[in-house]
Amino acid sequence: MRFSCKRMARIFPGKSPAFSEKMRPFCILACYYHKNDIKSVGIIYAWHFAGRHFIFAAHAAHLQTYRRKRNYMDLFAKCTNPYVDEIRAADIYPYFHKLESRQDVEVVMEGKRRIMLGSNNYLGLTTHPRVIEAGLKALERYGSGCSGSRFLNGTLALHVELEEELADFIGKESVMTFSTGFQSNLGIISAIAGKDDYILCDRENHASIYDGCKLSYATMLRYRHNDMADLEKKLQSVPETAGRLIVTDGVFSMGGDICNLPEIVRLAKQYGARVMVDDAHGLGVLGAHGRGTAEHFGLTDEVDIIMGTFSKSLASLGGYMAADARIVDYVRHASRPFIFCASIPPASCATALEALRVLKETPELPARLAALSSYMRRGLRERGIAIRESTTPIIPIYTYDTMNTLKTAKRLYDEGVYVNPVLPPATPATECLLRTSYMATLTEPLLDEALDIFERVLKQDAE
Repeated sequence: MRFSCKRMARIFPGKSPAFSEKMRPFCILACYYHKNDIKSVGIIYAWHFAGRHFIFAAHAAHLQTYRRKRNYMDLFAKCTNPYVDEIRAADIYPYFHKLESRQDVEVVMEGKRRIMLGSNNYLGLTTHPRVIEAGLKALERYGSGCSGSRFLNGTLALHVELEEELADFIGKESVMTFSTGFQSNLGIISAIAGKDDYILCDRENHASIYDGCKLSYATMLRYRHNDMADLEKKLQSVPETAGRLIVTDGVFSMGGDICNLPEIVRLAKQYGARVMVDDAHGLGVLGAHGRGTAEHFGLTDEVDIIMGTFSKSLASLGGYMAADARIVDYVRHASRPFIFCASIPPASCATALEALRVLKETPELPARLAALSSYMRRGLRERGIAIRESTTPIIPIYTYDTMNTLKTAKRLYDEGVYVNPVLPPATPATECLLRTSYMATLTEPLLDEALDIFERVLKQDAE
């Protein structure tokens, strides 16, 4: 801040030029210390007394012209979304519909019956009598919650029982459970990888994988979706002294396609990398016994870490990591999202365990799911409806642009079919989808009813 003779005269009216010149350094100093407080700083008076100078502030208006005014950013300024306001006004907002019944093949949503083709309840076990009874018994025995971390007071006998049975089912030495599937990826990746390591990540991996990579501080290299040549190129760029982890979805949640696990395993061996598969949408879906993507390809022993969730085929809430016992024990003692979070509630743990037992006892469930998915896929093709090819119970229907997708989803909802619109950034702007997903407890008559509704609504869109 510059203080000319004229400015000093205005600040100290009636004082001599010599006095003003003597006070100039104190004015500069006072303005420097108070530059962030425009309103409270006033005329600076410096008085010489007993060989010492004292600075006092008064009359803020006199120094306003000498102060640099700042415009501070409001943290909440970004908390507005004109796009959301626009689609709400158009009555095509697709989110947060209120479910008023059980999660089943037919639901009551906002007072009306709808065929549920937007759930990840792949085996339909959320309404299985044994699963519900197991949850009730756990509530009666253990109460409603654990009130602590697994690391401290939050480990139940149920947790250990679930982990042991799941490890045996998947075919790994050990399993540890997390409170959610999202948290599982955060906890595993951030514990295994560090700032000197590299993570090779498929571009269409789940958001929780991306957030786990960020939390790890490792260098993330994204390769093009299921493009093994690009993955190899990225592996070649990693320094030999760095650790390497290839992370992929087993079944990709939006497109429903399956990762090229045989080639991923081959490249991992060639370049000294470890392999982690997120099997959230693979457990109960793929493999002769529903054990997931690794079983589907016969590569269970070649995959280092298998992650999955309980909120889909196992009809509950939570997630898990399956790996060698040494690796699991390390993550138990190093994963902050595991250590500093309350454990899975008793009822959720018991229902996941009972759903697992139902799956083991009825291996025909995944086969029934595959048959119904094929039936629906064939029916859509016969009606001339464009779909994205897959062999899983996730069947995306192309609707292309955003507004058309939202309008179509709304019309289907009004006609009695619930589906999930998939919009940018989850898809390219011109490749929007309606994500449909299926349950082993659906019936052909229900699917026929849904197919008729699809045909009627989508033909209206084409006209």
